[in-house]
Amino acid sequence: MSLENELRRERVSHLRLSGFTAVPAGTSVRDALGKMRAERNTVCLITQERSLAGIFTERDVLRRVVDAPGVLDGPIDRVMTADPISVGPEASAAVALGLMDKHHIRNLPVVDASGQIVGSMTHMAVIDWLASRYPVEVLNRPPEPERFPRKAEGG
Repeated sequence: MSLENELRRERVSHLRLSGFTAVPAGTSVRDALGKMRAERNTVCLITQERSLAGIFTERDVLRRVVDAPGVLDGPIDRVMTADPISVGPEASAAVALGLMDKHHIRNLPVVDASGQIVGSMTHMAVIDWLASRYPVEVLNRPPEPERFPRKAEGG
């Protein structure tokens, strides 16, 4: 089976989704950043009545906050990306990767049918999946790619 077919069969819910910080709409940017820092997350999902309303990432900090320190005490709603693209947990990994590539996004919220946030998909979820599926090819890349190891290192 080809890698493309495997990614089409693999569901987002089977990948190791990243953690996220959640704050309600209206939270100050300063408080959201403090919570992100305390929880050691690089993505903050903004909720409104328990549904996903927006996303705010470390990249948004660089683009929208660093040069405008006056926004720190304003609501996160002003600097978040509203109504972010998201996928359901039953979407295929191929579809999710396609959305990430097409829209040039690094964090893809995963939301179930009831509107509950399940996690955040990043490229690392796919790399982890690839490493578990193809450990020799992914984890044992030799300095000279033409030379390919016959077995997993240490195995």
